[in-house]
Amino acid sequence: MSEFTRPSALAPFRIRNYRFQWPADLLTSWALEMEALILGWYVLVETGSVLLLTVFASLSFVGTLIAPMFGVVGDRIGHRDLLAMMRAFYAVQALILMTLALTGHLTPVYVLIIVAVMGLVRPSDLGVRGALVATIMPHDQLIGAISISRTTMDTARFAGALSGAGLFAALGMGPAYVAIVCLYIVSTLLTLCVVAPPSKPHPVAELAEGAPLRSTLRDLKEGVAYVWTTPRMRAAIWVAFLVNLTAYPLSNGLLPYVARDIYGTDQTGLGYLVASFALGSLIGSVSLSLIGGIRVARLMIGSTIAWFATLLVFAQIQSMPAALACLVLAGFMQSLAMISVAVILMRAASEHLRGRVMGVRMLAIYSLPIGLLAAGSLIGEIGFAATASLYAAAGIALMLAIALHWRADLWNVHAPANAR
Repeated sequence: MSEFTRPSALAPFRIRNYRFQWPADLLTSWALEMEALILGWYVLVETGSVLLLTVFASLSFVGTLIAPMFGVVGDRIGHRDLLAMMRAFYAVQALILMTLALTGHLTPVYVLIIVAVMGLVRPSDLGVRGALVATIMPHDQLIGAISISRTTMDTARFAGALSGAGLFAALGMGPAYVAIVCLYIVSTLLTLCVVAPPSKPHPVAELAEGAPLRSTLRDLKEGVAYVWTTPRMRAAIWVAFLVNLTAYPLSNGLLPYVARDIYGTDQTGLGYLVASFALGSLIGSVSLSLIGGIRVARLMIGSTIAWFATLLVFAQIQSMPAALACLVLAGFMQSLAMISVAVILMRAASEHLRGRVMGVRMLAIYSLPIGLLAAGSLIGEIGFAATASLYAAAGIALMLAIALHWRADLWNVHAPANAR
């Protein structure tokens, strides 16, 4: 068995393109996490409002509604080219924030405006990079490649959070943003070094002259219909929608509030909370890349329920060390769940539809700002512990409902989603 599992973790790096894409994704993820931590703390401290904090976090995902269009564009012009343009755009936005911070003109209003603009593009980054991985990797190495690719986000939340908090605390926002701009620029250059194989032509992509809009809408409709008529893909999308609505608000967007108001710590303590969740996620990604023969759909069900159960415990904890340990376990379960969702979607998707499938998957992120804004209001009324408990309990109940409704497609050992 050991001879079988070892290649599953190392094989992706034998592919030249992957050796460029992985560090490009890593640097982008580092920069994004550093920005999220620095700006979230800035908005909370400057305004003192948990509601504005949830507004800030929600603005990062305003582009989820147009994410399927990014999938259509990626299927047409190539996922590599689209990803490089997106990362160049991140660099420009970060440069603007850096200039405002260094000149002393930065205000929470400017931060919210720029985050809203960047939020039009950022939600599609994960889907486009996933489609590119599926394009450049052999099918039998897809689980290992996606698992290792996931470590770029995990290490970013761990090391990026700590380094971002450290730079912010030691040097201030301006110098910290100099580092962020450099990370985006290097990631763009590395992305351009990827040479993706030419995609096979597909009739849907052949536009009739003078009718590009009609063809674009037809492409988008085909992608949505493809996902909706494939039961295992539809179930995976609902799982992604559920965790973004009820789990990620607790383990992502609300952590600055938890750090300051629940545990009475500063931005360094916030970095530890974020890094703990990321450490667990990293362990989960690496572990899954080393294990073969997994029933992926069953893993998705079990790990998602365990994630919610861990958050239910986290909601009651008043001790910082215990909270850190709980977040490590939550991150571990989150990693197993989200990798399973991605593998189910990419295995089922036809090559010419991968971008659109991942674009539809990104639509599920739209539930995150809804969950964040609702949590911000509920915390003011009933407190954090009650709000978090309500979210986690609802998540467990709804996940069980999804597993029961699609049990033939998700739990049956012979279902395609459980193929080894």
